[in-house]
Amino acid sequence: MQETAKIWMNGELVDWADAQVHVGVHGLHYGTGVFEGIRCYETERGPAVFRLKEHLVRLENSARLLSMELPHSVDELRSACHELIQANGLPECYLRPICFYGYGELGVAVQDNPVDCVIMSWPWGTYLGEEGLTQGIRAKVSTWQRIGPNVVPHVAKATGVYLNSMLAVTEANRAGYDEAILLTAEGYVADGSGENIFTVRDGRIATPPLSMSILPGITRETVIQIAGDLGYVVEERNLIRSDLLLADEVFMCGTAAEVTPVRSVDDTEIGVGEVTLELQGAYLDACRGRSERYTHWLDYAVPARAEA
Repeated sequence: MQETAKIWMNGELVDWADAQVHVGVHGLHYGTGVFEGIRCYETERGPAVFRLKEHLVRLENSARLLSMELPHSVDELRSACHELIQANGLPECYLRPICFYGYGELGVAVQDNPVDCVIMSWPWGTYLGEEGLTQGIRAKVSTWQRIGPNVVPHVAKATGVYLNSMLAVTEANRAGYDEAILLTAEGYVADGSGENIFTVRDGRIATPPLSMSILPGITRETVIQIAGDLGYVVEERNLIRSDLLLADEVFMCGTAAEVTPVRSVDDTEIGVGEVTLELQGAYLDACRGRSERYTHWLDYAVPARAEA
């Protein structure tokens, strides 16, 4: 991680090295936090955050599912993101808002623990590698199952939930793969460790429904919208393991991963297809302000430069 100048912490900009908490914070011990991953892209009009409000609304909803009352509104957090981007002076960056139960009582139950809110920003390139965007990645179906919706609320982007993802991707990486694919207890395809997943077969696009214990991905929603606008049929339906192996194309998407082709699953070669690359191009055009149709998704972090 590349250090930047400032971090926004509980309403103030502090130096990167000074953004610290006590080792007794509740969130460290029990994973009682919520977070977001958001990208700010360089555009002709300056830095623009992609779907910022939608991310911050999801952060607020995640907190509600943990009975956590955030001390800052969505509008206040949006202003804080803008302030941080300007303070660090990065034309392009990754934003990580995180809110967690802080220092106080250390029993499992939360008792009057304060809620700390932090926003970091730093340069973060392609999550699964530049080569992965063009050549695709190798994925492995994990032996770890995606946790069920009645175990923890999968709709919440909660810190503790990601232990499930960490175990899966670590297993995949150690076996020589780039990413993991998790199945549900019933054997249906859920998602990647940090991405939603899509298949393409005979020109039709399919993706698992939210009932498969997956996060309601903002990039997932974006891709579904763009695909529909391009004339593709997108189905939200249950997928099984063989659907991945028999697909013409498979791809993953997420804020960090953007739209990344999956060239093989469990050593079965699939390749990189035209539909995936078309969606990838359209998505990145939207993020970088190159598509007038989707400019409403961009939240410019600094005023647009005046015309000469």
